[in-house]
Amino acid sequence: MSSQRDKSEPRVIVITGTRKGLGRELAQKYLQQGDVVVGCSRRSSSLEHQNYRHFEVDVSVEEEVVKMVRAVRKEFRTVDVLINNAGIAAMNHFVTTPFSNAKRVFDTNFFGSFLFSREIAKIMIRRKKGCIINFSTVAVPLNLEGEAVYAASKAAVENFTRIAATELGGFGIRVNAVGPTPIPTDLIRNVPQDKIEKILER
Repeated sequence: MSSQRDKSEPRVIVITGTRKGLGRELAQKYLQQGDVVVGCSRRSSSLEHQNYRHFEVDVSVEEEVVKMVRAVRKEFRTVDVLINNAGIAAMNHFVTTPFSNAKRVFDTNFFGSFLFSREIAKIMIRRKKGCIINFSTVAVPLNLEGEAVYAASKAAVENFTRIAATELGGFGIRVNAVGPTPIPTDLIRNVPQDKIEKILER
Protein backbone atom coordinates (compact mmCIF):
# COMPACT_ATOMS: atom_id res chain seq x y z
CA MET A 1 0.00 0.00 0.00
CA SER A 2 1.32 3.44 -0.92
CA SER A 3 2.36 5.74 1.93
CA GLN A 4 0.80 8.69 0.11
CA ARG A 5 -2.75 9.63 1.01
CA ASP A 6 -5.30 10.89 -1.49
CA LYS A 7 -5.59 14.67 -1.05
CA SER A 8 -9.37 14.24 -1.20
CA GLU A 9 -9.30 12.22 2.00
CA PRO A 10 -10.36 14.07 5.18
CA ARG A 11 -7.69 15.13 7.63
CA VAL A 12 -7.26 13.06 10.78
CA ILE A 13 -7.14 15.39 13.78
CA VAL A 14 -6.41 14.22 17.33
CA ILE A 15 -7.64 16.53 20.09
CA THR A 16 -7.15 15.86 23.80
CA GLY A 17 -9.78 16.90 26.32
CA THR A 18 -12.84 16.80 24.06
CA ARG A 19 -15.55 15.93 26.58
CA LYS A 20 -16.37 19.59 27.24
CA GLY A 21 -15.15 23.15 26.91
CA LEU A 22 -12.78 24.32 24.22
CA GLY A 23 -11.82 20.79 23.19
CA ARG A 24 -15.41 19.87 22.45
CA GLU A 25 -15.96 23.09 20.49
CA LEU A 26 -12.85 22.43 18.43
CA ALA A 27 -13.95 18.86 17.74
CA GLN A 28 -17.37 20.02 16.55
CA LYS A 29 -15.79 22.71 14.36
CA TYR A 30 -13.49 20.29 12.57
CA LEU A 31 -16.24 17.70 12.20
CA GLN A 32 -18.40 20.35 10.52
CA GLN A 33 -15.52 20.96 8.11
CA GLY A 34 -15.50 17.29 7.12
CA ASP A 35 -12.45 16.20 9.09
CA VAL A 36 -12.10 13.00 11.08
CA VAL A 37 -11.65 13.80 14.77
CA VAL A 38 -10.23 11.50 17.43
CA GLY A 39 -10.84 12.80 20.92
CA CYS A 40 -10.19 11.69 24.46
CA SER A 41 -10.96 12.49 28.06
CA ARG A 42 -10.97 10.67 31.37
CA ARG A 43 -14.67 9.94 30.95
CA SER A 44 -17.07 9.11 28.14
CA SER A 45 -18.31 11.79 25.75
CA SER A 46 -21.80 12.62 24.56
CA LEU A 47 -20.41 13.90 21.26
CA GLU A 48 -21.75 11.69 18.50
CA HIS A 49 -20.74 11.87 14.83
CA GLN A 50 -19.87 9.30 12.21
CA ASN A 51 -16.39 10.79 11.89
CA TYR A 52 -15.71 11.03 15.62
CA ARG A 53 -13.87 8.47 17.73
CA HIS A 54 -13.60 8.83 21.48
CA PHE A 55 -11.16 7.21 23.88
CA GLU A 56 -11.33 7.24 27.67
CA VAL A 57 -7.75 8.10 28.51
CA ASP A 58 -5.81 9.84 31.26
CA VAL A 59 -3.36 11.90 29.23
CA SER A 60 -0.73 11.65 31.97
CA VAL A 61 -0.63 7.83 31.95
CA GLU A 62 1.93 6.62 29.42
CA GLU A 63 0.42 3.19 28.87
CA GLU A 64 -3.02 4.63 28.10
CA VAL A 65 -1.64 7.21 25.67
CA VAL A 66 0.50 4.63 23.84
CA LYS A 67 -2.46 2.24 23.55
CA MET A 68 -4.72 4.97 22.14
CA VAL A 69 -2.18 6.19 19.58
CA ARG A 70 -1.56 2.64 18.41
CA ALA A 71 -5.29 2.19 17.88
CA VAL A 72 -5.47 5.46 15.93
CA ARG A 73 -2.54 4.43 13.74
CA LYS A 74 -4.09 1.03 13.07
CA GLU A 75 -7.45 2.51 12.01
CA PHE A 76 -6.38 5.66 10.15
CA ARG A 77 -2.72 5.00 9.26
CA THR A 78 -1.85 8.64 9.88
CA VAL A 79 -2.45 11.76 11.97
CA ASP A 80 -2.41 15.13 10.24
CA VAL A 81 -2.91 17.39 13.26
CA LEU A 82 -2.49 16.99 17.02
CA ILE A 83 -4.05 19.56 19.34
CA ASN A 84 -2.91 19.19 22.94
CA ASN A 85 -5.89 20.88 24.56
CA ALA A 86 -6.39 18.89 27.79
CA GLY A 87 -5.51 20.99 30.78
CA ILE A 88 -6.31 21.76 34.40
CA ALA A 89 -5.60 24.74 36.61
CA ALA A 90 -4.62 25.41 40.22
CA MET A 91 -5.60 28.97 40.96
CA ASN A 92 -4.45 29.78 44.46
CA HIS A 93 -1.37 31.14 46.24
CA PHE A 94 1.59 28.83 45.74
CA VAL A 95 2.22 28.76 49.52
CA THR A 96 -1.16 27.09 50.06
CA THR A 97 -0.93 24.76 47.07
CA PRO A 98 -0.67 21.07 48.06
CA PHE A 99 2.06 19.13 46.27
CA SER A 100 -0.55 16.66 45.02
CA ASN A 101 -2.37 19.50 43.24
CA ALA A 102 0.83 20.88 41.73
CA LYS A 103 1.83 17.43 40.51
CA ARG A 104 -1.59 16.83 38.98
CA VAL A 105 -1.37 20.13 37.06
CA PHE A 106 2.06 19.27 35.64
CA ASP A 107 1.03 15.68 34.91
CA THR A 108 -1.90 16.85 32.79
CA ASN A 109 -0.64 20.09 31.27
CA PHE A 110 2.98 19.26 30.55
CA PHE A 111 3.42 15.50 30.64
CA GLY A 112 0.13 14.95 28.80
CA SER A 113 1.31 17.24 25.99
CA PHE A 114 4.72 15.58 25.99
CA LEU A 115 3.34 12.03 25.77
CA PHE A 116 0.89 12.75 22.96
CA SER A 117 3.46 14.79 21.05
CA ARG A 118 6.06 12.06 21.38
CA GLU A 119 3.81 9.21 20.26
CA ILE A 120 2.07 11.03 17.41
CA ALA A 121 5.32 12.60 16.20
CA LYS A 122 6.52 9.05 15.49
CA ILE A 123 3.63 8.67 13.02
CA MET A 124 4.23 12.10 11.48
CA ILE A 125 7.97 11.52 11.07
CA ARG A 126 7.34 8.47 8.93
CA ARG A 127 5.04 10.48 6.67
CA LYS A 128 7.26 13.58 6.78
CA LYS A 129 4.39 15.96 7.50
CA GLY A 130 2.10 17.06 10.28
CA CYS A 131 1.19 19.81 12.70
CA ILE A 132 1.25 19.82 16.51
CA ILE A 133 -0.46 22.58 18.46
CA ASN A 134 0.06 23.01 22.20
CA PHE A 135 -2.02 25.24 24.44
CA SER A 136 -0.36 27.75 26.71
CA THR A 137 -1.97 30.69 28.48
CA VAL A 138 -1.71 34.45 28.92
CA ALA A 139 -0.93 33.67 32.57
CA VAL A 140 2.68 33.04 31.47
CA PRO A 141 3.61 36.46 30.03
CA LEU A 142 1.33 38.34 32.43
CA ASN A 143 2.79 36.63 35.54
CA LEU A 144 -0.67 36.36 37.08
CA GLU A 145 -0.79 36.15 40.86
CA GLY A 146 -2.48 33.03 42.19
CA GLU A 147 -1.54 31.02 39.11
CA ALA A 148 2.11 30.23 39.78
CA VAL A 149 1.83 26.46 39.33
CA TYR A 150 -0.53 26.66 36.37
CA ALA A 151 1.64 29.26 34.61
CA ALA A 152 4.79 27.26 35.36
CA SER A 153 3.30 24.16 33.76
CA LYS A 154 2.38 26.14 30.66
CA ALA A 155 5.78 27.85 30.54
CA ALA A 156 7.23 24.33 30.40
CA VAL A 157 4.88 23.60 27.49
CA GLU A 158 6.10 26.72 25.67
CA ASN A 159 9.76 25.82 26.06
CA PHE A 160 9.05 22.24 25.03
CA THR A 161 7.24 23.58 21.95
CA ARG A 162 10.23 25.68 20.87
CA ILE A 163 12.66 22.78 21.09
CA ALA A 164 10.25 20.25 19.58
CA ALA A 165 9.72 22.61 16.64
CA THR A 166 13.48 22.61 16.03
CA GLU A 167 13.81 18.84 16.40
CA LEU A 168 10.84 18.04 14.17
CA GLY A 169 11.16 20.82 11.59
CA GLY A 170 13.49 18.78 9.42
CA PHE A 171 10.77 16.15 9.06
CA GLY A 172 8.24 18.65 7.71
CA ILE A 173 6.38 18.87 11.02
CA ARG A 174 5.30 22.21 12.45
CA VAL A 175 4.99 22.66 16.23
CA ASN A 176 3.35 25.79 17.62
CA ALA A 177 1.85 27.00 20.87
CA VAL A 178 -1.10 29.33 21.34
CA GLY A 179 -1.91 31.23 24.51
CA PRO A 180 -5.51 32.43 24.36
CA THR A 181 -7.07 35.02 26.61
CA PRO A 182 -9.66 33.70 29.11
CA ILE A 183 -12.38 31.62 27.44
CA PRO A 184 -15.60 30.92 29.39
CA THR A 185 -15.10 27.23 30.20
CA ASP A 186 -15.06 25.18 33.42
CA LEU A 187 -11.35 25.94 33.75
CA ILE A 188 -12.06 29.52 34.85
CA ARG A 189 -15.57 29.19 36.25
CA ASN A 190 -14.37 30.12 39.77
CA VAL A 191 -12.37 33.17 38.67
CA PRO A 192 -14.10 36.45 39.69
CA GLN A 193 -15.43 38.43 36.74
CA ASP A 194 -13.50 41.56 37.73
CA LYS A 195 -10.25 39.60 37.54
CA ILE A 196 -11.18 38.32 34.08
CA GLU A 197 -11.87 41.88 32.93
CA LYS A 198 -8.52 43.12 34.27
CA ILE A 199 -6.71 40.32 32.42
CA LEU A 200 -8.49 41.22 29.19
CA GLU A 201 -7.55 44.89 29.65
CA ARG A 202 -3.87 43.89 29.86
